[in-house]
Amino acid sequence: MSVDAASIGTSVPSPLDGDSARQRYVVLITCCLALVLTAMDATIVNIALPAIRSDLHASVAELQWSIDGYTVVVASFLLLAGSIADRFGRRKTFQVGLLVFSIGSLLCSVAPNARVLVASRVLQALGGSMLNPVAMSIIVNTFLDPKERARAVGIWGAAFGVAMAAGPLLGGLLVQSVGWRAIFWVNIPLGVVALVSSARFVRESRAERARRFDPVAQVLVIAALFALTSAVIDGRHAGWTSWPIALGFGTAIASAIALVAWESRQREPLLDPRFFRSLPFAAATLVAVLAFAAFSGLLFLSSLYLQEARGMTASQAGLATLPIALALMVCSPLSGRLVGAGRARLALVVAGAAMATGALLLSALSLDTPVLHLLAAYGIFGVGLGTVNAPITNAAVSGMPRSHAGIASAVASTSRQVGASLGSAIVGSLFASNLSSMLAERLPAGSGATTGSTNSFTPDLVHHLPEQIQTIIVGAYNDALTPVFLYMVPLVIVGFVLLIFVIEKPLATTIERDTLPDSLEIDGGDWELLEGDRDEVVGAAAGATTHRTATS
Repeated sequence: MSVDAASIGTSVPSPLDGDSARQRYVVLITCCLALVLTAMDATIVNIALPAIRSDLHASVAELQWSIDGYTVVVASFLLLAGSIADRFGRRKTFQVGLLVFSIGSLLCSVAPNARVLVASRVLQALGGSMLNPVAMSIIVNTFLDPKERARAVGIWGAAFGVAMAAGPLLGGLLVQSVGWRAIFWVNIPLGVVALVSSARFVRESRAERARRFDPVAQVLVIAALFALTSAVIDGRHAGWTSWPIALGFGTAIASAIALVAWESRQREPLLDPRFFRSLPFAAATLVAVLAFAAFSGLLFLSSLYLQEARGMTASQAGLATLPIALALMVCSPLSGRLVGAGRARLALVVAGAAMATGALLLSALSLDTPVLHLLAAYGIFGVGLGTVNAPITNAAVSGMPRSHAGIASAVASTSRQVGASLGSAIVGSLFASNLSSMLAERLPAGSGATTGSTNSFTPDLVHHLPEQIQTIIVGAYNDALTPVFLYMVPLVIVGFVLLIFVIEKPLATTIERDTLPDSLEIDGGDWELLEGDRDEVVGAAAGATTHRTATS
């Protein structure tokens, strides 16, 4: 079993007991820097996609892999990060993550072609998978007072909102003034500062009894996610009924079945299948996948629409998507208060309605849609995104015993990454398929532009074509993008219908470690509560109740 706060527990008393408040908050700032690195990466790269496509002559599929190469790896290794930190030390794991992420960023910035960029993003993701979960465990083991811990987790959450808001703006300015490679340069000094600070201020901790590694499960998780994502991305080119695509889907299904069979027999599984016997937990997991698939897909499509169809500069595109981040910053604490008061179902209703409405408004976009319409659509979608996080985690935790709250939160976090991977893969394939069909229908014979070069229709190339051809291609971009936004509406609605399984109950302010049992019985099986699990619950409680205790 592993945790989002990925194995937050430790049986060794924190060595920071005697440290000053200043030192503890330096540790918090260090952990927040790691969060900023990974959170900003989610939005800053999307803004740079058209520039990357133009400079590296990348296909739509390669653009998809530049996003999914990162998210698939993070989703695959997120659950493993806690076990590594438990065994080898949290500070050491955190520092390795920072170093690998920074090296990956440097390699991304000098990538000579799209394939090297994707490979560098994979390396970057390996480092990223060791940052946020382990950083949260460091925070929980540094701030021992429950109220101080809650305030620290509140600052952690605010840092995420700031990073999300800064990503599009900073990315747009860097792409327009320096070039797309600069979006990766910015990670390097931040990574170096966090690395030096962690060496100076973060104390080492590890679990007295680390969980056993589960390499078979880890391989099956990677095989399932990679095969599924690859089949979705490459299906348009190879043909959905071709044997490579059928093999990809078959591998994904077979790996998932084998994972369930293997994990059912393990005493300390990476991902325990018994969790999904809880309807609230299963529903929360699926809602997380669908909600973040919609968000990832929206970011991918918006970057192409704003810059390639509307002709905006990168900085203008960053400003246009700012309402998403601002709404997320405002609505996240409000959603936390609703959940804390036992109104998780109301929060999910608001989230589902807002995300569906935002996607519906975006499906009506055209080349001359008023900017206010665009900003309103993004803002409404952002309201839904900001409202959904707290009830997803609460729904997952409320369907499980308290002693497995941290593990449930980990799976919810992994589900978000899985959704992000599938979202850009699916919408990118739908968009590329629509674009190829429309260009085949609209481009006149002998026009100098062939449908076979669809993937090479970069802004630079289009601008050198005759004006009539430019108009056809830009119109095709718009008409290929907007129906995909419409496809998101039923996706979101179906996901949030699952809210009927959500259990509404107020969150406990704190959970005392010493009150937890040694073991518990679930579905007829005896689950031993390992030493590390006890503090996982404390960390999950701190995160879940941040919005109440931080303001008390």
